[in-house]
Amino acid sequence: NTGSKLVLVDTGAGALFGPTVGKFVQNLKAAGYQPEQIDEIYITHMHGDHVGGLVNNGQRVFPNAIVRAGKADADYWLSQANMDKAPADKKDSFKGAMASINPYVQAGKFKPIESNGELVPGVSAMAEHGHTPGHTVYVVESRGQKLVLIGDLIHVAAVQFDNPQVTIAFDSDEKAAYAARKKVFDDAAKNGWLVGGAHLQFPGVGHLVTQDKGYRWIPVNYTQMR
Repeated sequence: NTGSKLVLVDTGAGALFGPTVGKFVQNLKAAGYQPEQIDEIYITHMHGDHVGGLVNNGQRVFPNAIVRAGKADADYWLSQANMDKAPADKKDSFKGAMASINPYVQAGKFKPIESNGELVPGVSAMAEHGHTPGHTVYVVESRGQKLVLIGDLIHVAAVQFDNPQVTIAFDSDEKAAYAARKKVFDDAAKNGWLVGGAHLQFPGVGHLVTQDKGYRWIPVNYTQMR
């Protein structure tokens, strides 16, 4: 909440991977917000577990929101020609992206991000390609502090913090994915930024410090409320 805009980064899988998977909307409401209140949605990349929550039965879940994502990701995942020439086991990824994003495109509610920079006051986009062609990291800044929302720069914390050079089969460009991970992690460790990751164990937010040839993850403290 910037004070003037309510911004959401990624939406989870929704029902894209099954009817009982997506829990985001009920958690959003539990936090005191309604989907209609979301002004802007920033997508780190167009894999189904990040965009599936945009729609429900083909309808926009966030009717008032502008959706934004890296132009390179939009050009790749929303291309019928790219889907047609993709291997059979990759076609569902294209279908999921199209099903999730196209309702916003058709409503005039999708705006690709063409360059790094501030999107709304206090929230900036930073292209960190590799996991996908247009993978984007978002930086939230307030009162001299930064939170970096890294999307899928890391998947397997038990391996990749100690060995950041290890990549995953889902990376479209493994060398670029490693370079992006190292750059962002080095900057976060050096500057003491908060880091939020989509595939990190709860609470999913913490700090990084350099350790040996990799990093040590220090999650923020939290209290479990019952």
